[in-house]
Amino acid sequence: MTPPPAPRVLGREPLPAAVADAWPQGGEPETWLLSVSRYTAAMDTGAPGKTLDAEERERAAKFLRAEDGERYTAAHMGLRELLGAYLGLAPSDVPFTREPCPGCGGPHGRPAVSGTPLHFNMSHAGDLVLFAFAGTPVGVDVEKLQPVSVVDQVAESLHPRERAELSALSQADRPAAFARCWTRKEAYLKGLGTGLSRDPAVNYVGTGLTPVPVGPWTMTDIPVDEGISGGAGYAAAMALLSSSPHV
Repeated sequence: MTPPPAPRVLGREPLPAAVADAWPQGGEPETWLLSVSRYTAAMDTGAPGKTLDAEERERAAKFLRAEDGERYTAAHMGLRELLGAYLGLAPSDVPFTREPCPGCGGPHGRPAVSGTPLHFNMSHAGDLVLFAFAGTPVGVDVEKLQPVSVVDQVAESLHPRERAELSALSQADRPAAFARCWTRKEAYLKGLGTGLSRDPAVNYVGTGLTPVPVGPWTMTDIPVDEGISGGAGYAAAMALLSSSPHV
């Protein structure tokens, strides 16, 4: 299997071309990466006030730690910049909405843009923000590798086969294997729109080097360490819903 390309880096590479009314037929999903520290350093200080909506500005201001507010602001500025390019809109004009929750039907499912078939998702951890855009529902997750003590604790929430796979590994190999599994799992749950309200132990995605699909959802490990300086020590994955009715 051909490995996926490294994400393009926002602020270093040209913005994407507009996709008009629909994602290209058969077009591959596209991933982008943002360095919070570099993106923030290059940002005009007045840009968030002109670009983010009132709800985003209010939420950014509520973070107790400055770095959390900075990460949130950079992530949402970057998302608006990319969506604006894909949709041919000014970043401040992107009309966000929420799809119905698959569990309860409430308005807190996957984020979406009103009136367009473009699907997207984002995740952030540490200094990195990962974005994905596609013609079908998509989820992404990026995480910092964790020490064995954390891995062993959180692994209890995984599928029984995944727990067994981790237990069979040496302590040195366990953090990377856990990160592969967890990012696939979170990407899938975000793609569904449930997030961690759905038990992560239900579905098996594997801890090995080859991701395991879940029904019509394809899992792909994203090489963020190749896309940007400072990407080492992270793992990332994308879950994409197949457009084929035969899968």
